[in-house]
Amino acid sequence: MHPSGILYVVATPIGNLQDITLRALDILKNVDAIAAEDTRHTSGLLNHFGISKKLIAVHEHNEHQSAEKLLIQLSAGESIALVTDAGTPGISDPGAVVVDLVRKAGIKVVPVPGASAVIAALSASGITQNGFLFYGFLPASGAARRKQLEALKAQTVTLVFYEAPHRILECVADLTLVLGAERRITFARELTKTFETFYSCELKDAVVWLEADTNQQRGEFVLLVEAPAQKEADAIPEDAVRILKLLLAELPLKQAVKLATDITQLKKNDLYEFALQLKNESKHDE
Repeated sequence: MHPSGILYVVATPIGNLQDITLRALDILKNVDAIAAEDTRHTSGLLNHFGISKKLIAVHEHNEHQSAEKLLIQLSAGESIALVTDAGTPGISDPGAVVVDLVRKAGIKVVPVPGASAVIAALSASGITQNGFLFYGFLPASGAARRKQLEALKAQTVTLVFYEAPHRILECVADLTLVLGAERRITFARELTKTFETFYSCELKDAVVWLEADTNQQRGEFVLLVEAPAQKEADAIPEDAVRILKLLLAELPLKQAVKLATDITQLKKNDLYEFALQLKNESKHDE
């Protein structure tokens, strides 16, 4: 039997049910109850594996109230598994509120890792750039979405987003508008499911591809937008590179770039992008 008074954060398959782990099945069979985003959906998963267990609904509309109830049960010594419809709780899905409350109460939280749409998409994308930033779902409103993309534009790593089918066209249009038509995007659609699709192109061609076959607008998406091509080191004069490196060693990035701009009279944006490149290179060397 598993120790009582533990919250297990259990990853479930993102499509193919065979992707569930042996450890996850063992946990689900032995806990006192399972807290699920959609109890009907989780019932299907449990029935497939012959598991019968008490289910508690924990979704975005009741997460705070449910967290308090789960805390009472955990404090009484019960063990509970927290699951969502697909993937890992708390990652663009309900669960973080529950985990935060339980940890603050001093109750043990144990992760049970498994299938991940983000990692699955990256692993089969062929993107060779180092590093990525997982954002999750962008805002639904066009204006808010474009504002957030502006804030992400300077990132020098691959940007990873989730998107729903009914917003995919407008989302990709905003990605093109804000991030630039020349950036490459990889669509990872319906991962591990029957119609799993990977497609890469420049953003300027992305909407055309989606509109050419409406079937490609269906299902759940992971969008991987590669960073802009890095400027070659020789685009920055050698003396400017030396000055920037010296300043970065002593000052925060923005302050170092400002001083380097004043000293060298080079374009601030060019120095800023090169400074980010230097910072990323130094992280990978550590």
